[in-house]
Amino acid sequence: MQLTKKYFFDTDCLSSFLWTREESILARLYAGRIILPAQVYHELQKVPHLLARVDTLKNNKYLSVESMEAGSEEYNDYLQMTTSPEAGMRIIGRGEAAGIAMAKQRDGTLASNNLRDIRPYVEKYNISHITTGDILIEAIGAGIITEEEGNTIWSDMIRKRRMLPTTTFSEYLANYRKPEGAEE
Repeated sequence: MQLTKKYFFDTDCLSSFLWTREESILARLYAGRIILPAQVYHELQKVPHLLARVDTLKNNKYLSVESMEAGSEEYNDYLQMTTSPEAGMRIIGRGEAAGIAMAKQRDGTLASNNLRDIRPYVEKYNISHITTGDILIEAIGAGIITEEEGNTIWSDMIRKRRMLPTTTFSEYLANYRKPEGAEE
């Protein structure tokens, strides 16, 4: 993986960490490479305490908020996904669409948990994609958290009504992906 890769977060994935006050994991893994589309930043303005946490990350230069230029290819992709998708594709939310359009045009990684909505676009555009679970696995690999801490964070996320694919992080580890360097 290239160290300069940018990560375009949608609201849901970022909120999983914000609601549980675990955004420091993101800062440690992706400092300076986290991009919030302006649409995501706008969505977060509806929850002032989450916005304050984002602003702290922004002020410390762990993340930046970026916009799309009207008329650009990424903006046109965004409009298509949010208003009039191609046949067989569905309209998706502004945050997800902005993240997809930016990741596609800027050769970045989309960070989103909303697989039902984004999967067809991720596959169509061949975009690199990670979820909250993948981020926690990476945090284990980087020595930032342990599996036990991952389970606590996962439980906290579920308590904060974050939609995750398994009831425990250990279950996610066992059924989805292995951390880098883990034995099969």
